[in-house]
Parts: sequence; structure tokens; C-alpha cells
Amino acid sequence: MSKNINVGGQAVIEGVMMRGSNGIATAVRTEQGEIVVEKNIYTSYTKKNKIFGLPIIRGFISLIESLIIGVKTLNYSASFFEDEDEDEPSKFDKWIRKIFKEKSNDVIMGVSLVMSLAISIGIFFILPTIVANFFSGIGATPMGMNIVEGIIRVVLFLLYVYLIGKMEDIKRVYEYHGAEHKTIFCYESGTELTPENAAKFGRLHPRCGTNFLFLVMIVSIIMFSFTGWHSIGERIMYRIVLLPLISGVSYEIIKWMGKSESIFAKILSYPGLKLQNLTTREPDLSQLEVAIRALKVAEGITD
Repeated sequence: MSKNINVGGQAVIEGVMMRGSNGIATAVRTEQGEIVVEKNIYTSYTKKNKIFGLPIIRGFISLIESLIIGVKTLNYSASFFEDEDEDEPSKFDKWIRKIFKEKSNDVIMGVSLVMSLAISIGIFFILPTIVANFFSGIGATPMGMNIVEGIIRVVLFLLYVYLIGKMEDIKRVYEYHGAEHKTIFCYESGTELTPENAAKFGRLHPRCGTNFLFLVMIVSIIMFSFTGWHSIGERIMYRIVLLPLISGVSYEIIKWMGKSESIFAKILSYPGLKLQNLTTREPDLSQLEVAIRALKVAEGITD
């Protein structure tokens, strides 16, 4: 019997984070082979605030929340594999700790998040519009130029996903990503949560963040087509200002796709699902065991 649930997750270093009805749980398999689970109670701002819960707005708020939670869980998983003989903290780290004391880790995480966002916007939104500008002399219409820019953006994204997938550590993360999806599919179907049962399910899930990112690329092509093709400064301004709207619309689409069984929804899901062939790998039973442990804690399931 299928369950009507809304569990989501993320692969981390040697583990999986799951967001469920009972909180957020991150399960990590340590170098000693033990599975360690951290649980946090978290209520989304989309539920705390009526305005933040409105369609479109909730998508952008959820994106920011997911980024913050993602960085925290990645740092948590990485803490199990830090080299005890690593170098002394940098002068910047010492200065942050001196100024902010017990809040220093939150400040460092905030700086890292802002820098990551800035780099991502620079590579996937600002760089494509600069590169596309070199094609402006061929006499293309503004809509045509925006399509060219969109194609460059998608190509950069696909190239990035493909290249980082060649790194050995990232391959392991992609395997845990597959374990996350298989476990959620198993739970949604109402099947008993065991590694052997979860292994039978597919690893391509319509609610995956990969689908969301690909949708952002496509929605941005459509929305930017209405902004014209003016000065480089004006185009960059539009790309930044419209990001909340683009992410909000993309969120509503992927939310609908995750629930709909229509042919149109399946057609829209298809490119993102195929892209998950790059961002997921087949997990082994031990990785599925970690994902199941995270989901059970996140959903408050007792053995």
C-alpha cells in the first residue's frame, strides 16, 4: 500500500540526511564501521509564517533553508573524517573565533554559504550571459540570445556534474544519493524497510534536487526571455533579481510533478530523471542500511 508522505533527503560524506515528519536525521558510517545518527527537531519557516508559506514564496524560502541545512549536515558528516594532525587554524579562523567566540562556527558556515551562492550565481547565471554576449553580432533576436544563454548555462551545469562525478569521494556521495532515493521509494510503497527490499527499487526520484536544479535552468530561459537583451549590467541585474521568482516557480512545478501521475508531468520529469543517471550510483547494502537508519529516525519509526 502506497504512503502519502513527503520525506526528502541529501547524501553527505559517508552518510545520508533525511527530513521527515519527526525532524531531521543524519546517519553517518564512521571509519570504525559504526552508524552514528544525529537528530534535530526543525520546523520550516514556511509553516511558522503564513506569508512564507504562500506559493512561489515558499519555494525560495525552502531553497534557502535547504542550503543552510545541507551545509550543516555536510560539516557534521565531515567532522568524522577530519585529520587529527591537520595544520593550525588559519589567521582568519583564529580572528573569527576571537571575535564571535561560541558563535564562530555559525559565522564561518554563513560566510561559506554566501561565498558558495556567489560562486554558483557567477558561474551558472552571470558567466553564461557574458559569454552569450559574444554572439550578439550575428543578428539574433533578444529571445534567441536568451535561448543561447540558456543553452550555455545548461551545458556548464551538465559539464560540472559530469566532471565532479569523476572524483572518487564524490562517487561515494553519489552512491549514498542512490541509497537515499531507493530508501524513500521503498518507504513510499509501504514495503518493509530493509536493505534487501530497498535495493529492488529505482534510484531516479522525481522530487530530487537534481530535477529542481535542471528545472531552474529551464524556467530561467523562459523568464529571462521577457527581459530583453539590453546592457550587460542590466542583464546581470535581472539575473540576480529574478532568482527568487525562478526558484519559487521551479519549486511549485517539482512539487506538482512529485504528486501527479499525468503524462504531462512525466514528460516534464524525464530530463531531470535522466540527469540523475549522472548524480546517483547504485549503492551497496551497507549504504542502504545507513539511509534506512536516517529515515527511520526522521520519521520516528521504532524497530
